[in-house]
Amino acid sequence: MAIKQQVVFKLDNEEYGLDIMKVHGIEKYHKITKVPNTPDYIEGIINLRGEVHPIYNLRKKFKMPEKAIDDATKMIIVNSCDMMVGFIVDAVTEIRHIDEQDIKPAPKLISGVDRRYISGVAKADDRMIILLDVDLILEDEEKKEISQVLENND
Repeated sequence: MAIKQQVVFKLDNEEYGLDIMKVHGIEKYHKITKVPNTPDYIEGIINLRGEVHPIYNLRKKFKMPEKAIDDATKMIIVNSCDMMVGFIVDAVTEIRHIDEQDIKPAPKLISGVDRRYISGVAKADDRMIILLDVDLILEDEEKKEISQVLENND
């Protein structure tokens, strides 16, 4: 039986998980530099320890209502398709070990998050955690745009 480690975070009232092997770091919310002509869910870029990272607002990406930034707001820096990007989330709640047998395919009628981003749903105690595939959250056109933004800011 294989165990997967997930970084569990909240968006609205739902819990989501990202494979810890894709997570580079969890950061406090940083001031973001806006970049013109990018989709509204790309908040801009940050300079983190000398590296420039584009920052996605997952609430906007998933068409959820906006929420003010507060002390719980975090940026999860992930490696997606050989590119380091940050995701703004409401809060990071835990690092969780999940047994593969507790992970099921996403139901066809899942609401909220676009189903194509979901790798599965995990049952954890009496909770359900929606597992996201970071490589699918970034679409091909976005990857090209982000690469151009990063090149222009080097």
